[in-house]
Amino acid sequence: MTPSGPPRPPSPSLLPTLGLFTTVMLVIGGVIGSGIFRKPGVMAAQVGSPELLLGVWVLAGVLTLFGALTNAEIASMIPETGGQYIYFERMYGPFLAFLYGWAIFAIIQCGSIAAITYVFAEYATHFLPLPELPATLAAWSFHVPFVGDVSPLKEIGVKCLAAAVIVLLTAINYLGVRFGGLVQNIFTIAKVAAMLLLVIAAFCLPTGGSTANLTTPSAHIHLTGLALVAGIAAALQGAFWAYDGWNKLTYIAGEVKQPQRNIPLGLFWGMLAVTAVYLLINVAYAYVLPIDQMAQSKLVAADVAERCFAGGGRWIAAAVMVSTFGTANATILATARLYYSMARADYFPRPLARVHPRFHTPAASLVAQGIWSALLLFSGTFDTLTDTLIFVSWFFYAASAYGIFVLRRKMPDAPRPYKVPGYPFVPWTFVIFSVLYLGFTIYNDVIGYQAAVAAGKPALINSAFGTALTLIGAPLYLFYRSRQPARSRSA
Repeated sequence: MTPSGPPRPPSPSLLPTLGLFTTVMLVIGGVIGSGIFRKPGVMAAQVGSPELLLGVWVLAGVLTLFGALTNAEIASMIPETGGQYIYFERMYGPFLAFLYGWAIFAIIQCGSIAAITYVFAEYATHFLPLPELPATLAAWSFHVPFVGDVSPLKEIGVKCLAAAVIVLLTAINYLGVRFGGLVQNIFTIAKVAAMLLLVIAAFCLPTGGSTANLTTPSAHIHLTGLALVAGIAAALQGAFWAYDGWNKLTYIAGEVKQPQRNIPLGLFWGMLAVTAVYLLINVAYAYVLPIDQMAQSKLVAADVAERCFAGGGRWIAAAVMVSTFGTANATILATARLYYSMARADYFPRPLARVHPRFHTPAASLVAQGIWSALLLFSGTFDTLTDTLIFVSWFFYAASAYGIFVLRRKMPDAPRPYKVPGYPFVPWTFVIFSVLYLGFTIYNDVIGYQAAVAAGKPALINSAFGTALTLIGAPLYLFYRSRQPARSRSA
């Protein structure tokens, strides 16, 4: 006989507490970071025309929206915590899903958390001095093959402040998704308000701007033919970097109220708002600064703000801090749910599947994510590593969009509360462009590698190295796969 006793209490689980407004704020907050403040100057130098520059931002926004709309159909079918990891498992099986999750944890998102908080701390130096170690200690380093020299003590003040932000935001999201969502709402509203105030100031204050700047091409940059195509493609890379992050909403589907409705709407309205804000602020940049001045600017937003009012540079520094703080929060909040889902499927360490009994958050995954992000931060290699995985990120974007065709074949009768408009044109457009983008990335990597070798400099083919880093996950997958039968027997 089975011994009788009181029933065991149910295991704690994640709770659906986020409404539509917070999902929209998560999309906007997860996308708008520092890119819109830093990239337009570089992009202006690449195209040499304000009209082309604005066209690039519109094109990148439309293509990103196509990707978001395509994923929205999948999200409405599979409204589960873990988002794209779950989607890949249903589309292509557990191996590709594991490689995606491994790349997200090992480099892509934890490296992004390190990079975003580092930018926050860099801009904080406009307001307070941060300590530094003596030059001899700061210069200490060790070499990591294929990555380069690692200097953990360099810029120690900036790194310590960035690490403190990681700890703070991890703690906020540890205490509850509703608390993390509230922080996200506040900082997203603040960053959008700051950007719209800059737009209003550019047109309403005496800045010396002119509508002629919106149509006057560069006096020095004249691109035609293949060079023009290459310039537009390079500018698109910068724009896509600024638009990146929209897919994080899918990771928290299990904690969204009415996910079949609110996730598609959140993706649509969030990306529409981001595209509108980006276009407005770039029009303001181009109105105040002629294209040649934009091309020479390292931080266009600060130069425009200085034209608007005294101390504008410090005001923009504060805006970047608000923006990156909100982006880091969105990344920390959403991405930990992916590791939680992998652990529940026995493809990551089982403790990461634990839910806090009081706060109903994936507490262990949040802590593991915070620790690894901080280690990448102090290594100083996060930018190098994330650069190598841009290629991998876009491979998964393409695979995710193509998955809509896979699921319509594999699950033709599954309920689809939302269907992507313009099917099959919208998903095919995104897939085809993603493949072209991957091809251009490989071409650029090879050309850059050849130039570096010819100059006698150390070099990597970033796309190949990023693929190799991702495939390191293959033996880990086999390890977890081999343990699953034993776990099933013990269960």
